Amino acid sequence: MAIMTDNHAATDDEAPVWRADVDALAFRPSSHRGLCMVHRHAFRTLLRRYPSPEDCAAYFQDHRAVFQAAASVKLAQASVAADANFHLTSRDLARAMQN
Repeated sequence: MAIMTDNHAATDDEAPVWRADVDALAFRPSSHRGLCMVHRHAFRTLLRRYPSPEDCAAYFQDHRAVFQAAASVKLAQASVAADANFHLTSRDLARAMQN
């Protein structure tokens, strides 16, 4: 799987973008203009090992619906501006996986 490693803003249909400047995977949630970022440490908690950017992208692709669901919940609960960037934690994702 190819993963972009620049600051190009991913769209919902694109592969996620690895943001080396913040050590996080960025994706565009459905119906949101900002980016959602998930730090490598969150993936480390989920994968129970220190992941590479490619590991993070593969996990995201395998669980894309969970990431989108967690982002939707966070956007609604935190009243995030329509074009603001925000972060998901491993707890946010774990809650979404339980639902």
